[in-house]
Amino acid sequence: MKAATQLRVSTPQGDAGELTQERGQFLFGYGLANASAAVSLSMPVRKAQYAHAALHPIFQMNLPEGFLLEELQNRLAKIVNLDPMMLLALSGGQAPIGRVAVQSDFVNPLASTKGKGERLSEILAWDGTESLFAELVDKYIYRTGISGVQPKVLVPQKMPQTSGFNSMEPALSKATVRISDLIVKSGRQEYPGLAANEFLCMSIAKESGLAVPEFYLSSNKELFVMQRFDRTPDGTPIGFEDMAVLAGFSSREKYKTSYTHVAKLIEAFASGPHVISSLQALFDMVALSCVVGNGDAHLKNFGLLYTDPSTNDCRLAPAFDLVNTTAYIPEDVLALDLCGQKSFFAARKGLLDFAKICQVANPKDRVQRLILNAEMVIRREEEVTASIPHVVAAIEHCADMLKEVFFD
Repeated sequence: MKAATQLRVSTPQGDAGELTQERGQFLFGYGLANASAAVSLSMPVRKAQYAHAALHPIFQMNLPEGFLLEELQNRLAKIVNLDPMMLLALSGGQAPIGRVAVQSDFVNPLASTKGKGERLSEILAWDGTESLFAELVDKYIYRTGISGVQPKVLVPQKMPQTSGFNSMEPALSKATVRISDLIVKSGRQEYPGLAANEFLCMSIAKESGLAVPEFYLSSNKELFVMQRFDRTPDGTPIGFEDMAVLAGFSSREKYKTSYTHVAKLIEAFASGPHVISSLQALFDMVALSCVVGNGDAHLKNFGLLYTDPSTNDCRLAPAFDLVNTTAYIPEDVLALDLCGQKSFFAARKGLLDFAKICQVANPKDRVQRLILNAEMVIRREEEVTASIPHVVAAIEHCADMLKEVFFD
């Protein structure tokens, strides 16, 4: 059975170096790379190799998990050894999240893409009579460098040359070569209404003024679709590192530590002009998780966004992966410690303490705004909420617990 032991690593700023696996160690060396081609904020260019007992966190970031990992195993386990290096070679070659790409001649035959792109309008119009998601997975699984256990696939968006009236897809001139990627998520039977759940929670975030990517819900409310936010308008990859990477943790340790630790990582790595705004945005994201009952706001669901490590534009990435979890796990708690609290009920005091850490002077006003916006969006999105009454009830229960304190 074949294995991958050597990968070439590159960024939009140039070749970075080489990743190898030798005698149970993972080694990354930069070679002749310049500072702007550094692969991570925590791994500046240097002469000495970076040695790690496990795959370095920046390379672990996009390894497939859950559904995608199962699908790859079903297709390839008899052909190749799906160890971390092989998984990285598969997931990091075509469209990985962030700016770090890997190349391997060995993997190229496996990583061919069957599809040439899909229209957003056609995905959203899916009526459920055919298994569209399964078809998308079959076409694009070998270009999907994205983590997370929820069923999802990274789909290249086919952009039309002309736009019809009220089209969501912008018209492109003949000279334009831009192709945008869509993250298409499905649900699991044990989590009914998950796509509509995420659409509702993300809508609350957008209404509350949090930075969010463009997102959509299919007509049958079975697919949640999001534009990726780690590309410039012309398609150039920009840096994204989740907080597990910046903390030096493996993906398996994403529930380790606290939101205070996340704030400290922002202070350590965000660019000076963006530190305070990023901390305040972090407070809003954590507070919103308390309002909507999101028990999955772990380290991998927060990250920093930047052009390259030599620039001065590193800031907190937009909010993503916001869902209510208490509709499925009634006794669920916060993913990370919130100033000594983890239960949604006890989060009331934790938020006030966390506000000081995030330099937020008006936490009460901010939480009130989030609660009022949640109520408003629930009223406005009648068609969506009618399909997920169990989720709406769970969100309202969490919001009411905070309302008792923040609306005294």
